[in-house]
Amino acid sequence: MVVPSPSSSAASVFALAWRQTLRDFRAGELRLLVVAVLLAVAALTAVGFFADRLSQGLARDARQLLGGDAVIASDKPLPPAFAEQAAALGLRTATTTSFPSMARADDAHGGATRLVAVKAVGDAYPLRGTVQVRAAPDAPPVAADGPPPRGRVWVDAALLDALQIAVGDTLLLGDAALVVDRIVAIEPDRGAGFLSFAPRVLLHEADLAATALIQPASRVTYRFAVAADGRSAAADVRRFVAWAQQQVESQRLRAVRIESLESGRPEMQLTLERAEKFLNLVALLAALLAAVAVAIASRDFANRHLDDCAMLRVLGQSQRSIALAYGLEFVVVGLAASGAGVALGLAVHHVFVALLAGLVDAALPAPTAWPALFGVGVGLTLLVAFGLPPVLQLARVPPLRVIRRDVGALKPASALVLAAGTLGFAALLLAVSSDVRLGLIAVGGFAAAVAVFALLAWLAVVALRLAVPEARAPRWLVLATRQIAARPAFAVLQVSALAVGLLALVLLVLLRTDLITSWRQATPPDAPNRFVINIQPEQGEPFRAALAEAGVARYDWYPMIRGRLVAINGRAVDPDDYADERAQRLVEREFNLSHTAAMPAHNRLAGGRWTAGEADGISVEEGLAKTLGLALGDTLAFDIAGIRHEGRVTSLRKVDWASMRVNFFVIFPLAEMPGLPATYISAFRAPERAGFDSALSRRFPNITIVDLSASIAQVQRVLDQVIRAVEFLFGFTLAAGLVVLFAAVTATREARAREFAVMRAMGAGKVLLARVQRAELLGIGALAGVLASVAAVAVGWALARYAFQFDWSVKAWVPAAGGAAGALLALAAGWWGLREVLRRPVVETLRRAAER
Repeated sequence: MVVPSPSSSAASVFALAWRQTLRDFRAGELRLLVVAVLLAVAALTAVGFFADRLSQGLARDARQLLGGDAVIASDKPLPPAFAEQAAALGLRTATTTSFPSMARADDAHGGATRLVAVKAVGDAYPLRGTVQVRAAPDAPPVAADGPPPRGRVWVDAALLDALQIAVGDTLLLGDAALVVDRIVAIEPDRGAGFLSFAPRVLLHEADLAATALIQPASRVTYRFAVAADGRSAAADVRRFVAWAQQQVESQRLRAVRIESLESGRPEMQLTLERAEKFLNLVALLAALLAAVAVAIASRDFANRHLDDCAMLRVLGQSQRSIALAYGLEFVVVGLAASGAGVALGLAVHHVFVALLAGLVDAALPAPTAWPALFGVGVGLTLLVAFGLPPVLQLARVPPLRVIRRDVGALKPASALVLAAGTLGFAALLLAVSSDVRLGLIAVGGFAAAVAVFALLAWLAVVALRLAVPEARAPRWLVLATRQIAARPAFAVLQVSALAVGLLALVLLVLLRTDLITSWRQATPPDAPNRFVINIQPEQGEPFRAALAEAGVARYDWYPMIRGRLVAINGRAVDPDDYADERAQRLVEREFNLSHTAAMPAHNRLAGGRWTAGEADGISVEEGLAKTLGLALGDTLAFDIAGIRHEGRVTSLRKVDWASMRVNFFVIFPLAEMPGLPATYISAFRAPERAGFDSALSRRFPNITIVDLSASIAQVQRVLDQVIRAVEFLFGFTLAAGLVVLFAAVTATREARAREFAVMRAMGAGKVLLARVQRAELLGIGALAGVLASVAAVAVGWALARYAFQFDWSVKAWVPAAGGAAGALLALAAGWWGLREVLRRPVVETLRRAAER
């Protein structure tokens, strides 16, 4: 007996695997598997490439956004030791001084005034990044070579429009008269905050003293920036930051903080976090759907290859050779599909960059290889975990199946194999989710839903058998019921698979709708674009009359009181009582307080009870309460211009600080609080006509008008870009869901064909069988749609509450709409995938069944 050598056996296995792969590919046997893996990998890598490039870009641009490698901000000049330590470490330094002030045009240009954000800079500014300026409003931006020259200023274009001046005119700033030299186009370290809404005025630090604007009580922000070069730059900066932190703590320096990139754009942080989470959720659901499609398609693949493997056993192939051949075939298919998915994901992520142009820098760094490697790993895991278990059973098909078709059928995969594959795939999905809570809710919710779907589907099949009276029901309904009841396992599989696919689709539709609605509500088209402060009490009625004359009917109107928190529950407030830096800053400064009998409509009650007219009641914003450790029932004392006012915390409010509305940390639920010094603040949408702000300022010269038009336009533009990106990726999961529907419906195609052929041979017509098929598909689809919709509402509520943190409204029509959509989608998928079943000649179907 000649024993084949190991090398020849390996060669024969490779040859067998190669022939099988080519044959199955040409026959279309692998089409569904390839599409499912490709879609999952493309969705995951598209998000992965985009997130990877974005994180690299943020890391690269962090120093430019900060104006240095590290920045220490304070409300007074830092001790000289900080500059000395930076010099000792070889760091370059720059100091900027920022504060709000009023600027005005000279009398020759009308003498108009405007609140501005003044920033004095030195010769070293900026340490990182470049200031870009324009010589005229319509001139192209150019990089500035150093700071503004002495005696000259650079300003925002909005200030020129507000004051009706131009480049070369004089700007009066305090006691100084400075010449407008350039228009600021890009200021890399501008940051965010209320003051950033005011037009910028950049001047040389040597001109600051001449303005005489900084007085002992002035609110000034000093920023001390450092930058390092060379191989040890990062280490030198870390040493300086550690030293600075130690100095702040040891010397108990107040209102001193080391800024980071996270504080650079807080106004967009929540929106971008939600968008990133939604993109990750879409990618997760695409992968989950692909897993279902692969599991269904691979079992169908294995069923169609049972007879082939039996013949291979007859011809002498060992179980080991057959298992290796099919294993190699799936690895090759997985690598090819994953590679194509990575290429598609790489192309799609460029679409993300284009859709978010302006929000993210188009010149992002090149992506790393990690998203591609991860995508290939996910693709192979999909096939190995969900595709190989039924396929590897082909190696155990006995040769006897060639003459006895009743032996060698596929068995359910072992619980251990399925559990290992599912856990491995779930771990990968949790890793890609970048949010453990989001991943656990999505993966856990789907796992629980599959179990519930299977149980309810089995109960529905049992009930269906009893519910249809065969004696009185139409013939097509009786046959459809028998079809379903005769294959309960297939019915449960189809309903569960259809329900999983529909669950993902319904969940994404509901979440997308409510998420986009919450974004739109934050900055609606009629959002206030003017904030007016410092309105005196005696100006209240004339000011509101002026708004009415201009056609402004809707506006926020609240009294504003300056007060300092001095005691909590009778104990004096001391910043040393708080370890949190933000809490220390809050108790050191004055709050903007207000009073109103009715709770603001744009606030939500988060705890306690709002009682209008409650004399000692206080309503506190829940974020402030959490930071300061306040609870319902606590007693607070405020010092308001030397007057002590006490009250009890009776309610907590949830405030959306990105809503572009007037909001307060603390509100007294009283209509009137006589005896307390107050001014008024108003927010409204200004009429679209030139000169409105100037006319209002001339009529009330003491008020300060803050124009938010540019900021609101930017926020709305960002939302539009984010929504387009979300909707674009949504198409991937829609495609994956349709693949699952198609796989579930066509999984029993050959069995249906044989049964219909027998019925046609016994006299059943095509019209009757078409009705039977439609009834079966509509029933299974409707049941799956109702189950999926109920589960989607539950999972969506959990995601909205715990992952996305926005209000979720349960809609009663969802189950009915889901049932209808499921029925129609199942019917459409059945028409496409099963249309040949009724067209195939009876003789051909029976002959094919006999050959198998």
